[in-house]
Amino acid sequence: MKTKTLVPFLALSFGLTWGIAALLILFYDQVVAIFGEISLTNPLFILAVYSPGFAGVFLVWRHYGIKGLGSFFRRLTLWRAPVLWWLFLILGIPLLVYAGAAMKGSISDSFPFSPWYQVFPAMAISLFIGPIEKFGWRGLALPLLQRKFAPFWAGLILGVIWAGWHFPSFFIG
Repeated sequence: MKTKTLVPFLALSFGLTWGIAALLILFYDQVVAIFGEISLTNPLFILAVYSPGFAGVFLVWRHYGIKGLGSFFRRLTLWRAPVLWWLFLILGIPLLVYAGAAMKGSISDSFPFSPWYQVFPAMAISLFIGPIEKFGWRGLALPLLQRKFAPFWAGLILGVIWAGWHFPSFFIG
């Protein structure tokens, strides 16, 4: 894939997300009447959030076909951190936050999950809602930028683009 593939990726990502955001801002009542309240389960919200991932997957498929998609998704199996770090992230941090809130005596103010183990379904939802967009940003755009720029500059450029992509969410929220 050539670096110029970044242009259609950004056009698809921004076009879908900002187009949906424009619909939500301009026709909020009509959109809510059809699709329901704006939440994690609203199909337009999900499409807007997933658009960079969809754009990335589409472009990989378009350029390399099904076999290329297999190679693209196989990178998900590259786990570069030891298992103990993953356990700490998944179990340790929520437990530490809960313990800190318990020591302050204000669990309901500091830790919004009661009982404490309800944090795990919330984490599971976050695992499926947020990371899909990373297929586009980290899976496609960052490697393309790194062909022209050092990793630091590629990351900085992508961070600015990513922040701009999130701009409509400030108006929707």
